[in-house]
Amino acid sequence: MKTDLPENIVEHVSIAIVLDSATPEAKLWKVYLINLKDQALETVLISSKGYGEKDGEKIKTSVLRHSLGNVEAKSFIQIELIDEQVFGLTNEYWLSFYLGNQIYDKKFIFVPESIVETNMIRIPLLNKAGVMIG
Repeated sequence: MKTDLPENIVEHVSIAIVLDSATPEAKLWKVYLINLKDQALETVLISSKGYGEKDGEKIKTSVLRHSLGNVEAKSFIQIELIDEQVFGLTNEYWLSFYLGNQIYDKKFIFVPESIVETNMIRIPLLNKAGVMIG
Protein backbone atom coordinates (compact mmCIF):
# COMPACT_ATOMS: atom_id res chain seq x y z
CA MET A 1 0.00 0.00 0.00
CA LYS A 2 1.02 3.60 -0.48
CA THR A 3 1.28 4.08 3.30
CA ASP A 4 3.94 1.32 3.39
CA LEU A 5 6.27 3.24 1.06
CA PRO A 6 9.04 5.28 2.66
CA GLU A 7 8.65 9.06 2.51
CA ASN A 8 11.76 10.00 0.57
CA ILE A 9 12.05 13.76 1.00
CA VAL A 10 14.32 15.62 -1.42
CA GLU A 11 16.60 18.06 0.41
CA HIS A 12 19.68 20.05 -0.62
CA VAL A 13 18.85 19.70 -4.32
CA SER A 14 17.65 22.71 -6.31
CA ILE A 15 16.68 23.85 -9.77
CA ALA A 16 17.91 27.29 -10.84
CA ILE A 17 17.11 29.44 -13.86
CA VAL A 18 20.22 31.51 -14.42
CA LEU A 19 21.08 34.52 -16.54
CA ASP A 20 24.21 33.02 -18.10
CA SER A 21 25.19 35.98 -20.26
CA ALA A 22 23.71 39.20 -21.57
CA THR A 23 24.45 41.54 -24.45
CA PRO A 24 22.47 44.59 -25.59
CA GLU A 25 20.87 42.34 -28.24
CA ALA A 26 19.99 39.24 -26.21
CA LYS A 27 20.07 37.43 -22.88
CA LEU A 28 21.05 33.77 -22.56
CA TRP A 29 19.13 31.89 -19.84
CA LYS A 30 19.98 28.36 -18.73
CA VAL A 31 18.36 25.90 -16.31
CA TYR A 32 20.63 24.03 -13.89
CA LEU A 33 20.32 21.21 -11.40
CA ILE A 34 22.27 22.11 -8.23
CA ASN A 35 23.38 19.25 -5.97
CA LEU A 36 24.30 20.67 -2.56
CA LYS A 37 24.43 17.19 -1.00
CA ASP A 38 27.61 15.49 0.21
CA GLN A 39 26.83 12.53 -2.04
CA ALA A 40 26.25 12.01 -5.76
CA LEU A 41 22.80 11.77 -7.29
CA GLU A 42 22.57 8.68 -9.49
CA THR A 43 20.57 8.03 -12.66
CA VAL A 44 19.14 11.55 -12.76
CA LEU A 45 16.08 12.07 -14.96
CA ILE A 46 14.24 15.36 -15.46
CA SER A 47 11.15 16.19 -17.47
CA SER A 48 10.30 19.80 -18.18
CA LYS A 49 7.24 21.55 -19.55
CA GLY A 50 5.53 24.91 -19.61
CA TYR A 51 1.83 25.66 -19.44
CA GLY A 52 -0.56 28.52 -18.80
CA GLU A 53 -2.56 31.23 -20.55
CA LYS A 54 -1.57 34.05 -22.83
CA ASP A 55 -4.08 36.52 -24.25
CA GLY A 56 -6.92 34.32 -22.95
CA GLU A 57 -5.64 31.27 -24.82
CA LYS A 58 -4.34 28.10 -23.15
CA ILE A 59 -0.74 27.31 -24.05
CA LYS A 60 1.34 24.17 -23.48
CA THR A 61 4.95 23.62 -24.49
CA SER A 62 6.39 20.28 -25.50
CA VAL A 63 7.48 17.98 -22.69
CA LEU A 64 11.25 17.58 -22.77
CA ARG A 65 12.95 14.64 -21.07
CA HIS A 66 16.57 14.79 -19.95
CA SER A 67 18.75 11.90 -18.83
CA LEU A 68 21.66 13.46 -16.95
CA GLY A 69 23.40 10.36 -15.60
CA ASN A 70 25.11 10.96 -12.25
CA VAL A 71 25.57 14.39 -10.66
CA GLU A 72 28.53 14.53 -8.30
CA ALA A 73 28.31 15.89 -4.74
CA LYS A 74 28.51 19.68 -4.39
CA SER A 75 28.19 20.22 -8.14
CA PHE A 76 25.79 21.38 -10.83
CA ILE A 77 24.79 20.37 -14.33
CA GLN A 78 22.99 22.21 -17.12
CA ILE A 79 19.53 20.85 -17.89
CA GLU A 80 18.50 23.04 -20.83
CA LEU A 81 18.36 26.49 -22.35
CA ILE A 82 15.18 28.45 -21.67
CA ASP A 83 13.63 31.27 -23.69
CA GLU A 84 12.39 34.42 -21.96
CA GLN A 85 9.12 34.07 -23.86
CA VAL A 86 8.04 31.22 -21.54
CA PHE A 87 8.67 33.18 -18.32
CA GLY A 88 4.98 34.20 -18.39
CA LEU A 89 4.01 30.51 -18.16
CA THR A 90 4.26 28.01 -15.32
CA ASN A 91 7.56 26.17 -15.86
CA GLU A 92 7.64 22.72 -14.25
CA TYR A 93 10.64 20.45 -13.72
CA TRP A 94 10.07 16.93 -12.41
CA LEU A 95 13.26 15.43 -11.00
CA SER A 96 13.90 11.74 -10.25
CA PHE A 97 17.15 10.21 -8.98
CA TYR A 98 18.62 7.45 -6.85
CA LEU A 99 20.62 7.67 -3.63
CA GLY A 100 21.89 4.15 -3.11
CA ASN A 101 18.95 1.85 -3.79
CA GLN A 102 16.27 4.43 -2.86
CA ILE A 103 14.47 6.49 -5.51
CA TYR A 104 13.56 10.13 -4.90
CA ASP A 105 11.44 12.53 -6.91
CA LYS A 106 10.23 16.10 -6.63
CA LYS A 107 8.43 18.68 -8.77
CA PHE A 108 9.92 22.16 -8.96
CA ILE A 109 7.44 24.76 -10.22
CA PHE A 110 8.35 28.29 -11.30
CA VAL A 111 5.07 30.19 -11.31
CA PRO A 112 4.33 32.76 -14.05
CA GLU A 113 6.37 35.95 -13.81
CA SER A 114 8.54 34.58 -10.96
CA ILE A 115 11.70 34.73 -13.08
CA VAL A 116 12.30 38.45 -12.62
CA GLU A 117 15.21 40.56 -11.41
CA THR A 118 13.66 41.24 -7.99
CA ASN A 119 13.63 37.47 -7.25
CA MET A 120 17.23 36.88 -8.32
CA ILE A 121 19.89 35.71 -5.89
CA ARG A 122 23.51 34.60 -6.24
CA ILE A 123 23.21 30.87 -7.07
CA PRO A 124 25.44 28.62 -4.91
CA LEU A 125 28.27 26.81 -6.74
CA LEU A 126 27.52 28.68 -9.99
CA ASN A 127 28.17 32.16 -8.59
CA LYS A 128 25.76 33.71 -11.10
CA ALA A 129 22.49 35.57 -10.76
CA GLY A 130 19.29 33.58 -11.03
CA VAL A 131 16.07 32.33 -9.48
CA MET A 132 16.34 29.11 -7.48
CA ILE A 133 13.82 26.68 -6.00
CA GLY A 134 15.05 24.15 -3.49
